[in-house]
Amino acid sequence: MCAHQLGENCTEAAVCDPHRGLYCDYSGDRPRYAIGVCAQVVGVGCVLDGVRYNNGESFQPNCKYNCTCIDGTVGCTPQCLGARPPRLWCHRPRRVNVPGSCCEQWVCEDDVRKPRKATPRDTAALVVAGDVEPWHSNCIAYTSPWSPCSTSCGLGISTRISNANARCWPKQESRLCNLRPCDVDIRPHIKAGKKCLAVYQPEAPTNFTLAGCVSTRSYQPKYCGVCTDGRCCIPYKSKTIDVSFQCPSGPGFSRKVQWINACFCNLTCRNPNDIFADLESYPDFTEIAN
Repeated sequence: MCAHQLGENCTEAAVCDPHRGLYCDYSGDRPRYAIGVCAQVVGVGCVLDGVRYNNGESFQPNCKYNCTCIDGTVGCTPQCLGARPPRLWCHRPRRVNVPGSCCEQWVCEDDVRKPRKATPRDTAALVVAGDVEPWHSNCIAYTSPWSPCSTSCGLGISTRISNANARCWPKQESRLCNLRPCDVDIRPHIKAGKKCLAVYQPEAPTNFTLAGCVSTRSYQPKYCGVCTDGRCCIPYKSKTIDVSFQCPSGPGFSRKVQWINACFCNLTCRNPNDIFADLESYPDFTEIAN
């Protein structure tokens, strides 16, 4: 749930927003002390560019950032999330300032073509303005990379955006993923003198289970391992397979599942449930090589 804000009721379960410097004041609910009101913690304000802000106050120093004052420290998040350049069709992409818009946008400067603005379909945006566009022969197919698995162990979900369909519309696709089992301690499998085990594979094949339904055939999947020095292991090479499930009562169904071929361990550990994970750059191939 969303954390409660200043002046809203709160309980031990419905917490106040600590990022705004709030706490739950139970003094008005004597003698039960069960329901309180979110109140402001008296803290140190912030000064930025000669302007003073109160503790817990949110502000925008400019259109590109949204900031919050937290006990003397200013924390900011960017408003302009940089989309990837249209690499599929553009040889010379560059970012330009657009009148009336705060964030820069990608345009394509080609030797043959005139400068072309990157459309939402080219950059795999989720929103398509206007009416439904009919399919046309010059549709430029684009598929984004799969997102990190939603869980660090056990069954999770990974998504991506693709317009490789008859109407050339960007749609969200999903697949099941399982980075590592939750009920198996992989650390004893690390070889002597080593600090990491990149890939773990059980000795015996097993069946996938989903909502009480069992896969029609058995598999021997590979999982990402663990490290003892603070590094984390994530998939490096993987593919998507179709797995058929059969339920005890009722018809069967098929789901797309991530099949891990190789993993690598690095220092850039990303929490799958961190809503700001996409603000970080994904590890490049030089980090894999090192």
